[in-house]
Amino acid sequence: MNRINQKLKEDKKLLSIYFTAGYPNINDTVSIIQDLEKNGVDMIEIGLPFSDPLADGPTIQASSTQALKNGMTTEVLFNQLKDIRKSVSIPLIIMGYFNPMFQYGVEAFCKKCQELGIDGLIIPDLPVDVYHEHYQEIFEKYGLINVFLITPQTSDERIRYIDSISNGFIYMVSSASTTGAQSGFGNVQTDYFKRIAQMDLKNPQIIGFGISNNETFTQATKYAKGAIIGSAFVKHVTKHGAKSVDAFVKHILD
Repeated sequence: MNRINQKLKEDKKLLSIYFTAGYPNINDTVSIIQDLEKNGVDMIEIGLPFSDPLADGPTIQASSTQALKNGMTTEVLFNQLKDIRKSVSIPLIIMGYFNPMFQYGVEAFCKKCQELGIDGLIIPDLPVDVYHEHYQEIFEKYGLINVFLITPQTSDERIRYIDSISNGFIYMVSSASTTGAQSGFGNVQTDYFKRIAQMDLKNPQIIGFGISNNETFTQATKYAKGAIIGSAFVKHVTKHGAKSVDAFVKHILD
């Protein structure tokens, strides 16, 4: 069974952390992954930096720009991750844009992910119907879960379509904006969380965008299986460096 599916079966609320590979320094990737697992994080999204990251807010865009300047590429990331399964057992997901995967070759990219022990991909700019028609068989051949995003504007019909072709979790974007931390969720977002929970989808939901502290993590996981934190963690390592993972995770979970 895929590690993501195993993790989703656990009787707990899940914390997933996003970080940008090769940031703040090119060789921080593996140590950040190891430290996140050691400190109780359930899943990790490894951001593959791209020059035009449309779904990302300024914090993650800046980290991507710096990671690219540091020399991060698809090949460099794959090389960094070659021994990752000797020390890390939690699910690992690569989050990136379709262009670098297409340039690498979609099947070659998926095959490499399988070899390295990557469990899934999140590709915000790959339309669900294009995936379903052209790429689903390739992803499944290499045991990869493709995670789709939904927003408050996604129609019920579209959500049910995404649910029908998904086999992991649905990434529930808390608002229709780019990524970034906020202080709390208002009634509009809470109503959206409740609406999706009441749809009784076959795939659990994990909420992302706007989660930055224990309060927002607790609010989000009241209605979903887990929550994803990205910008707040990237800001933390920008300010405190890659060795400060423990303090951040403690701040979320305690």
